Amino acid sequence: MELQFIGAAHEVTGSCHFLQVGNKKILVDCGMRQGALKFENVSLPVDASKIDFVILTHAHIDHSGLLPKLWKEGFRGQILGTQATVSLCDIMLRDSAHIQTMEAEWRKKKGKRGVNEDKFEPLYTMEDALGVIRLLSPYSYDKIYTICDGVRVRFTDIGHLLGSASVELWLTEGRTEKKIVFSGDIGNKDQPLLKDPALTEEADYVVMESTYGDRLHDKDVGYPVEELAQILKETFDRGGNVVIPSFAVGRTQVMLFYLRQIKQNDMVPEYKNFPVYVDSPLAVDATEIFLENEESCFDEEALALIHQGINPITFSGLKLTISTDESKAILDDYEPKVIISASGMCDAGRIKHHLKHNLWRPECTVLFVGYQSAGSPGRRILEGAEEIKIFGEPVAVRAEIKSINTLSGHADREGLLEWITGFKEKPRQVFVVHGDDEVATGFAMDLSEKGYSAMAPFSGTRFDLATGKFIEITKGIPITKTAKARIVSESYTKLKLTTKRLQELVDASTGLPNKDLDKFTAELEKLLSKYKV
Repeated sequence: MELQFIGAAHEVTGSCHFLQVGNKKILVDCGMRQGALKFENVSLPVDASKIDFVILTHAHIDHSGLLPKLWKEGFRGQILGTQATVSLCDIMLRDSAHIQTMEAEWRKKKGKRGVNEDKFEPLYTMEDALGVIRLLSPYSYDKIYTICDGVRVRFTDIGHLLGSASVELWLTEGRTEKKIVFSGDIGNKDQPLLKDPALTEEADYVVMESTYGDRLHDKDVGYPVEELAQILKETFDRGGNVVIPSFAVGRTQVMLFYLRQIKQNDMVPEYKNFPVYVDSPLAVDATEIFLENEESCFDEEALALIHQGINPITFSGLKLTISTDESKAILDDYEPKVIISASGMCDAGRIKHHLKHNLWRPECTVLFVGYQSAGSPGRRILEGAEEIKIFGEPVAVRAEIKSINTLSGHADREGLLEWITGFKEKPRQVFVVHGDDEVATGFAMDLSEKGYSAMAPFSGTRFDLATGKFIEITKGIPITKTAKARIVSESYTKLKLTTKRLQELVDASTGLPNKDLDKFTAELEKLLSKYKV
């Protein structure tokens, strides 16, 4: 009866924990690592084909995103999650596969230009995603299920995301039975749409997250709707856009809930009909799934609206964009607007296009409403970077940068302590995961000072659940990065300067007769035809 830590050990992303009970092998979460990586992760101790079950705490990619890779490597077991988690994984894993494929194609194009990436292959393909999706099995909240001899499971609403759960596992091996609880991502209390995180009464062992284990959410900033309305007014007064990098699943729907309130209560009276664009096909699909799971997941406030015939996350002026052409049209529209787009950490997706077109404009606002992982473009912007690279080109950060911290989907230190102290008796051992290095270590120390046996394990640490003793305690192995020198020739620099002059000439050509413009265009086309890019 063994527990081994694989991912999200002294890091926030890549959640993955391995259990062996008798001859059964189980993963709790199988997440993708995102942002800057600090430590090496060990490989799974068995082949993917030997895994019997994967149990998901929720659908976010840092908890589910490597499932298609697991399929690619031979996994054919069962994947358990709540109904909403299964529905969300269906769309999110397809989206992730699409991103992987597009990234690989882009890198191969770079390889053809001599950047040594022509052999880059995606982590997995759409075929892998579709294969693993067929293994998803939905389970209800609050019921105990026997999934095989020696293993029972229950999902409890943890209030982080639609369908999110803490996972209780009763494990039996011979005459020994132990209970272990995986917190998943613990939600923040009093958030719109979702219920508050439920407590669990008992466990021998607890594996808990620590994302915000070193801080308290600011409770003195007032109601977030008022803060959001003020940001909208100030930005629209300047003639700018409010660009909101947002997770397509969860945070986008919360923002729609707040924007509906702003419009309903006429909180920006000078701009009653301001448009709101949700530029993310994934977010559009996720919004539909939210409404399909209202009874099992929504809180009393949201349900009361629905029972009155009010959709809590739609309103006049809301525009959902699916196609690439629709997305591009937003860039050509100069009316002040709200643009919500993914990804939330600005490292992929259509948000990169919107940042490229708005980040350099002082009249615009980039509003962060979610966690920004260390090393991500979003974190760099939030921490005051003067410029960032988007699609390989530097973009100046001149827009106003704002954040609304009260919108966090993660419990703060107080919320984490409230959850762990909700157990009637202290667990024999608490393992602190899913936190940056210093945060996880510090929160484990806080728990120790409060009388808990707690530690923050590194990847590879193994623990015998039957005896309550460590089999192996590993140390973190830092990831070493090889610095890449980039030499830009003088000729290339001159070429870049010439393109700027050409752009200035094009801009100055507005108003010229069509005959002259056609001649100018023909000459440029003739020049371009001589070179293949």
